[in-house]
Formats: sequence, structure tokens, C-alpha cells
Amino acid sequence: MTALDDKTIVREYFNAKGFDRWRNIYGNGEVNKVQLDIRIGHQQTVDTLLGWLKDDGNLSQLTICDAGCGVGSLSIPLAQAGATVFASDISEKMVGEAKSRAAEVLGEANNLTFAVQDLETISGKYHTVVCLDVLIHYPQDKAADMIQHLSSLAESRLILSFAPKTVFYQLLKKVGDFFPGPSKATRAYLHKEQDVVRILESQGWKIKRNAMTKTRFYFSRMLEAVR
Repeated sequence: MTALDDKTIVREYFNAKGFDRWRNIYGNGEVNKVQLDIRIGHQQTVDTLLGWLKDDGNLSQLTICDAGCGVGSLSIPLAQAGATVFASDISEKMVGEAKSRAAEVLGEANNLTFAVQDLETISGKYHTVVCLDVLIHYPQDKAADMIQHLSSLAESRLILSFAPKTVFYQLLKKVGDFFPGPSKATRAYLHKEQDVVRILESQGWKIKRNAMTKTRFYFSRMLEAVR
């Protein structure tokens, strides 16, 4: 399967049956126990990142790109905190949902902009670029290209989260592949942390903070890289 095929599958999935599933997971809709566990894990990752940025005390001065914004779980609270946020997602439906949620919370606020774009076509310069839980859709060779592109957009900081490739998580993924469920339609790629760090360091970044979120069915390693 080529990277283009992966991208097409992801776009179509999140614009079709995957949309309702993940809108519920990332919202307050009715979910099963596995989906609830994923909701809790993802929110923990978002909360950890928001804590980092709020602790720095300068959010209102920052321009932030939320690459792969989904339904706005991160973009909206960032804008609430005063940051100027550009948020994009490959899924038109996800962006539409994010806009609706933002309108409910922020009203006519002009510091949050949404766009339907894949990661490779994002342009501009931002103090901070964030890409949460998107690397799972990229095989290792394409992940390097994507990280390099995001690096070109970030002036001072790049924050990534990914599913770490360890023996335990590889086994867990294989078990999950045998029982994919009716709504699972995209490939899931794990990445070795040392490989992600190596790519970041090759672009002139140094790791400042890191965190690991683990629930029963959600696992995500987050790295904050600075220059």
C-alpha cells in the first residue's frame, strides 16, 4: 500500500463511517468501554499539553498550528486561552464539526482559523506547531518526510505525539488486528521513539519535555522539541 493509498483511506474513513465514531469518542456521545478508554487517554494527552503551554505563561503571545486538529479538542481551548490558532485536518467533516464546536464556545472570536488540508500542504510560519496522534497514520519513511515538513513551519517549538513501537505495544497491536471491529478501517503505524528523536535532532531540535499517556487501549508518547 502506498502513502497515497493510506492518505486516501484516512480521508475517506474520517469523512464517512469513521466520522461518527470519532466525533463521539472526542465528545460526549454514547460510547462503549473501549471507546471511553480511548476518550480518556486522548483527553489526558491534550490536558498534559495544555498544562505545559499554560505553565509557560505566554499563550496569548503565540501563534500555533494544530496540524490534524480533528474536532478541535486542542484548538478550541488554545484559542480560549488567547493563542492565535490555525487548525487543519484532512477530513472535511471533522473540520465542520470543529467549527461548530468552536462557534458554541468562542462565538465570533477571530483568533481561531480552520482549514481542510492534509499535513503536507500546510504552509506559513508559526511559533509552535503541534501534531497530536496523527503519526499513527504514517509509515516510518513517510513519517520522516512529514516531520521535516512540520519542522519547516515551526519557528521555536514542535510538539508531536505518536504510538511508541515497543515489543508490548507491537503485540497489543497484533491482537487488535485480529479483532478489528466494524469501524476500524485505517492502518495503525507504531514508531520507535529513538527514530522520532533522531529525525527531530537532524532538523536542529532538542527535546525539552516528554510525557507518556497509557490507558488500557490508548498509548501515546509526546515530545516537545525546541530550538
